[in-house]
Amino acid sequence: MSKGGGRAAAEPQHETIKVRGLARLAAAIFAGWGGLAVFKGLWDLFVGEPEANLYAPVKWAFVTEAQWLRWAGFELFYGLACLGLAWYCVLWGRRLPETAARLRREPEFSLFE
Repeated sequence: MSKGGGRAAAEPQHETIKVRGLARLAAAIFAGWGGLAVFKGLWDLFVGEPEANLYAPVKWAFVTEAQWLRWAGFELFYGLACLGLAWYCVLWGRRLPETAARLRREPEFSLFE
């Protein structure tokens, strides 16, 4: 077996990279995380309360209502920012080609040589 893994040195190897799929993956991650954060923020704003209220002798003794609403607002805007990034990734991904082909480069090192 020749050095280089038995590949013929004369024929160039091409590889195909799915470029648009990377933008779609990023958009899906941002949308999923942002959707969860928006839901949690809305829940905390209108329905939820801190767990400390369950164990405190008096409600809102450890965490004030103003602090809780500030935290819920942060969750909501953080989720909206993630959704905005997801939308931007979708728009930017439309400008990218579906795939890109390039010559395969030989690795700089080999673990088993």
